[in-house]
Amino acid sequence: VNVAPEEIEYYSPKMIDVINLKNNTFETIRISDLLRMHGDQYPGIEKMVLVNESGRIRKPLAMSIDFEKDDLLMTFEGLLNDTSFIKKVRAILNVLEKTINTPVDIEFAHDGTDFYLLQCRPQSYSQDTAPAPIPKDMPEENIVFSANRHVSNGRVPDITHIVYVDPAKYGEISSHEELIQVGRAVGKLNKFLPKRQFVLMGPGRWGSRGDIKLGVNVTYSDINNTAVLMEIARNTGGYRPDLSFGTHFFQDLVEGQIRYLPLYPDDEGIIFNERFLSTSTNLLADVLPEYAGLSDTVKLIDIPREKNGKVLRVLMNADLGEAVGILVDPASSTEAVESTVEDQSKPTDHLWIWRLRMAEHIASQLDPARFGVAGLYVFGSTKNATAGLASDIDLIVHFRGTENQLEELKIWFEAWSLCLDEINYLRTGYRAGGLLDVHFVTDEDIAAKSSFAVKIGAVTDAARPLKLKEPGVS
Repeated sequence: VNVAPEEIEYYSPKMIDVINLKNNTFETIRISDLLRMHGDQYPGIEKMVLVNESGRIRKPLAMSIDFEKDDLLMTFEGLLNDTSFIKKVRAILNVLEKTINTPVDIEFAHDGTDFYLLQCRPQSYSQDTAPAPIPKDMPEENIVFSANRHVSNGRVPDITHIVYVDPAKYGEISSHEELIQVGRAVGKLNKFLPKRQFVLMGPGRWGSRGDIKLGVNVTYSDINNTAVLMEIARNTGGYRPDLSFGTHFFQDLVEGQIRYLPLYPDDEGIIFNERFLSTSTNLLADVLPEYAGLSDTVKLIDIPREKNGKVLRVLMNADLGEAVGILVDPASSTEAVESTVEDQSKPTDHLWIWRLRMAEHIASQLDPARFGVAGLYVFGSTKNATAGLASDIDLIVHFRGTENQLEELKIWFEAWSLCLDEINYLRTGYRAGGLLDVHFVTDEDIAAKSSFAVKIGAVTDAARPLKLKEPGVS
């Protein structure tokens, strides 16, 4: 709770997203400007703001707000503390939870009199919310980072890659366009790297939209495949940047079961292995040659390659208020699934092995001459041994045939997809409507390294080639 006047002023929101009805556009403007122009049109505005009088914070008197002159802070303090609004919302949530039989989150509007329910949806649920044991007396050379602020519970095993945006180098960038390019590079890596097997570490506020010097300018689609989103607050010239604490993407992070962790490397007792992050081989130029110029700022680290097969494991314990990222040997299947309750989001050996065998069998039945196929590759969770009950089999087809061959090939794969989905349903009780996710690439795609062709022969996490049916084999 912020009690000092300077803290109330400092942490009160300054910007707001609005719809400009005249221009038919979304805009981000200062709250002070909005209140100055239209504050008197908002019902109950006196319950939403406080008045800052030269460092003295007070509640406004009804009908006495001078929107032109008063220094107004948007805190919603009156609404939260002096009305029954929170009790009413809690009652609505309780009714919805009992009716739907699961906790929900809602979106709503309020005009000062009536409450309008705009959206209601079940909250996402993760079984991996128990506090993780934090090992003691770990060799410091095996610790990548530690944290003791705003720690939640959880365990994220077997991280193979780190995308690290160096805070110091990012702060040195003076070109707005280059700052934008950093965000674009992160978005490209997010699509390229294996889902939930990498972490993003960067300065300040991920998703910063106003002053992008405060953090990397990304949208949720640019970070949605990461396992953990980390924000780094380093002291620079006596100044420590604010963190967003995931608020730019909060609901998306919850729904996507992406962990959030703030890092304060300069705090006493905290470990931050900057040497490992800065001296490890940077694969950015190999993976995204068009962004090679950002190699000083954006690092792509292949952990097993750097550490003799080890991976990063993130352990988080809210009860202790501690988190740690440690380098360990990859988990066995029994370590990966600690709960006796089967979690559909977690990998087990039989799921990926069966999928890989099916991919190999499909390849052995695919006639290259008949369909105009030059190669078939498997990638994603099947190739990386992380497939769960809901995972499909990701395939890349190197195609050189005619349009008629392509149509016939798509029908052939669709038949396999539906057949495997039925088998998977009989094995697991899970039906997806099709188990194959097939992507077609051409010679031109491979030459340009566009689309999914970048996975073929990639420096890291390359797609695995499958042996096709040999000529003359029936």
